[in-house]
Amino acid sequence: MSATPLVARTRDELAEILSPARSGGRPVGLVPTMGALHEGHASLMRVAREHVADGALVVSIFVNPLQFGAGEDLDRYPRTLEADLKVCEREGVDVVFAPSVDEVYPGGEPQVTVEPGPLATVLEGSTRPGHFRGVLTVVAKLLGLVRPDVAVFGEKDYQQLVLIKRMVLDLNMPVTVVGAPTQREPDGLALSSRNRYLEDEPRQEAVALSRTLRAAQEVAEYGADVALDAARAELRRTTGVDLDYLALTDPELGDLPPDVPAGTEARILVAARVGGTRLIDNMPLTLGSAPDQRQEEL
Repeated sequence: MSATPLVARTRDELAEILSPARSGGRPVGLVPTMGALHEGHASLMRVAREHVADGALVVSIFVNPLQFGAGEDLDRYPRTLEADLKVCEREGVDVVFAPSVDEVYPGGEPQVTVEPGPLATVLEGSTRPGHFRGVLTVVAKLLGLVRPDVAVFGEKDYQQLVLIKRMVLDLNMPVTVVGAPTQREPDGLALSSRNRYLEDEPRQEAVALSRTLRAAQEVAEYGADVALDAARAELRRTTGVDLDYLALTDPELGDLPPDVPAGTEARILVAARVGGTRLIDNMPLTLGSAPDQRQEEL
């Protein structure tokens, strides 16, 4: 494969470009994106490269209209293909698949879509109905078109990652889904294409999301209730953040049991609007079970 990414605009071009890798038995890796690439996306490309070695690394760039609801930012979502291609070249991507909407949805809005199930009705799904149906449908299409051996997604969109893994499991899709850690600014803000919407003051306020999660992490050894209380206390000290949700779940986004054993892995997730921009973040926790001791220290 060439060191300079080859750009495929159609499924036929994509199949032709990937043919040498397939005939040579080399693995194919995929990093699906909506463009406006940043260091977080670049880290996904590096993870994918580790998995496919000298195989073919494909990055898709497609702003998927099916996952945007009424009043969301489809029209103003940043489209920066030339800059994106430079990021892909720097990271040694072999193929950039940048199809049009008509290429991905040749018959218009699809009549057959992927039903994401009950997990799509909570957290992000509770405020963005239909969002995950659009996400899973386009990911299923991309997996079918690229036919990768491995596909890499960021943990920043954690609910999306969990749902994609579930889709691959339930539908017996022959691909390994890998989650890659969230990349952050030096002050802790999770990297996101939507961060560019933030002006100076909202940008400073947005760091409260990661502070909230870290506050929970720091006391997680004392139990789930203490961790959530610490996160809520951090949010109460914050201005400019319009909270959507703050939730502590198991790693599959299910409810934690009433009595959580020490050493239980969990996930804390937050979503909020800051300066009119909706941001999400999450972090892993390892819960302990000594709330009484912590309460005495407080």
